[in-house]
Amino acid sequence: MHMQKSWWQKKFKKAGLRLTGPRLVIIDILSQTNNHLSAEEIYLTLRRENKSNNIGLTTIYRTLDVLVRLGIVYKFDFGDGRTRYELSEGPNGFHHHHHLVCTGCGHIVDYTDFIDEEKELLDRTEKGLAKKYNFSIHHHLIQFYGLCEHCR
Repeated sequence: MHMQKSWWQKKFKKAGLRLTGPRLVIIDILSQTNNHLSAEEIYLTLRRENKSNNIGLTTIYRTLDVLVRLGIVYKFDFGDGRTRYELSEGPNGFHHHHHLVCTGCGHIVDYTDFIDEEKELLDRTEKGLAKKYNFSIHHHLIQFYGLCEHCR
């Protein structure tokens, strides 16, 4: 494995689940990319890198569902008809970002350079929603849709 394991191993242990071969391989693949991969792309990567060990597409979908439920992987629908996945944390801990999604070419930008006003607005929004609905917010996912500089 190419990444620090402790954060996701703890989640498996807390849930009382085993770290099976498919789970380890999928986490490893997602840890080695900055792309938002679909289940099919994960499957093709497994085949290309000879890591498949007879792991079929159905197993990949089931495994991704488990990883999403545990909070190890985030699941996204960017409007291109394919569900995409990424790790919820990197090797150095939680990596908060938003997405800019081009509706023309499908390019996705991980947006991390927040300005202070954005941080303050999101913090106020989370606190207001939590109070209004008596809801404990753990994280949020924000996606902005539009056209990239090449498609405009």
